Amino acid sequence: MTLQETSAAALPRPARRRDRQRFWQEVAMIAPAVLLLAVFLITPFLLSFWTAMTNQPLVPRPTPVRFVGFLNFQRVFTDPLFWTSLWNVTRFTVWVLPVQCGIAFLTALLLHQKLPMQNVLRGMFFLPAITSMVVVCVIWGTLFQYPSGPLNQIVGFLSGGMIQPIDWLGDPNWAMFSIVLLSAWQAYGFQMIIYLAGLQGIPEELYDAARIDGASALRRFWHVTMPGLRPTHVFVLVITTIQAFKLYTQVAILTQGGPKESTETVVHYMVRAGFEEQKLGYASAVSVILFVIVLLIALLQRKLLRRFDV
Repeated sequence: MTLQETSAAALPRPARRRDRQRFWQEVAMIAPAVLLLAVFLITPFLLSFWTAMTNQPLVPRPTPVRFVGFLNFQRVFTDPLFWTSLWNVTRFTVWVLPVQCGIAFLTALLLHQKLPMQNVLRGMFFLPAITSMVVVCVIWGTLFQYPSGPLNQIVGFLSGGMIQPIDWLGDPNWAMFSIVLLSAWQAYGFQMIIYLAGLQGIPEELYDAARIDGASALRRFWHVTMPGLRPTHVFVLVITTIQAFKLYTQVAILTQGGPKESTETVVHYMVRAGFEEQKLGYASAVSVILFVIVLLIALLQRKLLRRFDV
């Protein structure tokens, strides 16, 4: 064997060694994240599923914990209040998605322009997202006061007194709508930042080429901006849906599920069963069902959006 043949035969071995080193480096870098996910997400979910198969109470009792199988799930599915809460949170999600994402998208388009004091404006618009939801609920609770709250005064002034004061949180027809307004205002800043990042990721050369071709501002928006934001739209819709199904704080502070169960949500229903009624196994069953519902909706959203090339 000549020297050249020996060298050629020896080349793959260092390459394989480098590949192995790179592989273990990648494993070492993702190991902390995988460990944290396993400890704080996967393991609690498995424990919740096991707890849902028992009659585990919140506070330990002298009576032993028994394995009850799928009895808790059966009780959940036969409880009319669970279906009411699921319908309410679905209704909330359908309402809040266009409002919250629409405000975030329009605000991001505005702040993406070259405006004076641009960074200050971005901070001001993002401020509600970093404000505690408890504080936001207290502020909006004051605005919603019936009959002489600031919001009713504004409505009366704009309508010339033709619209009577609205019981925003006490009327079943308005309570969920009020929660939607509050939630969209508080959380739109998060989606706004995501949209801003997506807008900044669109190459400026595409806009320059469109201008050279004589495209108007509307055509540039439709044929450059919107296609460039397709992945951003998918992420925003999925993450907003997940957040909407976790609705709890606003309901717990402002309405406690009322009036007439019009704002009862799955998470509020679960917390009440687990902490007030001390049925930890039953509450765990609700949490598992909620996890499966949100997972299926997220997967369905991604599939539909990909089918329509969004």
